[in-house]
Amino acid sequence: QVQLVESGGGLVQAGGSLRLSCAASGRTSSNYRMAWFRQAPGKERESVSISWNSGLAWYAASVKGRFTISRDNAKRTVTLQMNSLKPEDTAVYYCAAGTSSAGKFDYWGQGTQVTVSS
Repeated sequence: QVQLVESGGGLVQAGGSLRLSCAASGRTSSNYRMAWFRQAPGKERESVSISWNSGLAWYAASVKGRFTISRDNAKRTVTLQMNSLKPEDTAVYYCAAGTSSAGKFDYWGQGTQVTVSS
């Protein structure tokens, strides 16, 4: 089993920055695909960014150029640096881990709230 715990959420004004962290414990592997998702009120959960151990990263069009995903396999952490935040970035952000290189994610954190005020 893998446990994921997110931190770093909060309230920030539009244009500001936040840094989310995800700490993994349990039977983790540096080969896991790591990702950040978010879910805004009344909306479906959407993928924000995905990181592969190869160094490849993917970003949703809505956050590309503003968000950066990074991982530290030695510390078993994944971070999401969010800059130039917009009110539409307001959501609960979830960390996820996938044991395969594609497809569904197997483990999820409890989420951390990010609120961007206008």
